[in-house]
Amino acid sequence: MKQDSKHCVIEKEAEQTSPAPAQPISSSNEQPQHGPPLESQAIFTLLQLEPQARSAQSVKELHFLIVNETRRLLPYRQAFVFKAGTTPQKPCRLEAASSVPIVQREAPLTQWLERTLHTLRHKEDYRTTQRFSEADCSSAIKSDWKDFSFSHVLWCPFSLPDHTFLGGLWLGKDVPWQESEAIVAQRLSDTYAHAWGALLGKKSVVTYRRISSRWLWLALAMSLLVMALPIHMSTLAPVEIVAKDPAIVSAPMEGMIAEIIVSPNSPVTKGQTIFTYEDTTLRNQYLVAEQNLSKAIVEYRKATQQALSEVEHETHVSLLKADVQLRETERDYALERLNQIEVRATQSGLLLYSDQSDWSGRPIKAGERIMEIANPEQIELKIDLPVEDAIVLKEQADIEVFLDAKPLETLTATLTHASYQAVPLPEHILAYRVTGTLQQIPPDIRIGWRGTAKIYGDQTTVFFLLFRRPLSTIRQMLGY
Repeated sequence: MKQDSKHCVIEKEAEQTSPAPAQPISSSNEQPQHGPPLESQAIFTLLQLEPQARSAQSVKELHFLIVNETRRLLPYRQAFVFKAGTTPQKPCRLEAASSVPIVQREAPLTQWLERTLHTLRHKEDYRTTQRFSEADCSSAIKSDWKDFSFSHVLWCPFSLPDHTFLGGLWLGKDVPWQESEAIVAQRLSDTYAHAWGALLGKKSVVTYRRISSRWLWLALAMSLLVMALPIHMSTLAPVEIVAKDPAIVSAPMEGMIAEIIVSPNSPVTKGQTIFTYEDTTLRNQYLVAEQNLSKAIVEYRKATQQALSEVEHETHVSLLKADVQLRETERDYALERLNQIEVRATQSGLLLYSDQSDWSGRPIKAGERIMEIANPEQIELKIDLPVEDAIVLKEQADIEVFLDAKPLETLTATLTHASYQAVPLPEHILAYRVTGTLQQIPPDIRIGWRGTAKIYGDQTTVFFLLFRRPLSTIRQMLGY
């Protein structure tokens, strides 16, 4: 049979590498027509193929054995192994071909075989061994039959005793298939199906137990009872231990930080210097303002003396006096800024900020938040509750805290405040800001510890707790 060189790469390689057909199953003196007894050589070959199939170490190895070693018993020209689709409506998938190591999924032959087998499966019973020919196909498939397949095809399905359909074997040759060959093929199909099912972890025989309807109704009633059990609605959110009402240390003026004296997370006392500004510019501004004031005072005194002898200088004296007052204001402002180069703590506590290198030598703006001074004994919980996990929250709601630093301990807390509007987090997530207070503060707890908080809401049922998210998604999709 001629093959199309552009479309049938698999068949040509199969014809070039296929060994000579095996000897007929029947006697050499006469060609049987209706399945005479097998010769001793054929029986010996069958006994060899069966243990080889059952000793295959993988499904891929079994497929290779099926399409190549079956030729020792059945005289075919083409052999293809198909794997069953995930559903009966989906076509089988070509997994292996005779004399070809790899099947090309995009080849026209592969697509035609899968399409043709899918059509023939729905035309006849695909779970039984049967013979196909060009006459059994529709006009759409018949046009390409001579280009892609031999004249006569034997379909050998692989089915387990529990009627699980695994796939099948497509065998093609030029002459019609005899009844005796179909019987041998059926025997091999059972062997191959058993080996395939064992590799997939399926049992060869499945025992079905009839479940009493009384037990089914009892299981249904128990499920409904469990779904109706009352339970508190709850949600999980990240939590952080933060200071309660800390004193904010902000920049008193614009400038550049020269040195941070106190290390992060260190205790400070009220009035202690925390950091200093770079004072070069401020000191120079003060000196210039001082010189301008001195100059204005000299000119003012000179004009006052001249006004005693010359009346026209009296008006000029008033202008110089105003200039002296302006220069004094400038000098006082420069001195006040110079006195602010040392920033001091407004209260005693723990100094909290990121790192010294983040601020040293960095220009800052007036009012910019730099640090905070917290009382280690006054702490609270900061909880960021994502919008998609939000539930109805009420004040004094119970909270359970699971800190990462203490995975074996559970802290109890009470909800004190929940924001009405969601705010964006650095992770680009909208979340509600929830504040809680620990009912009992452990002595070794530290500000900055993180973990997970479980917030309890109103009482509901197990059904609503399990299906709250799916119901919300369905409602959004339907638009109700």
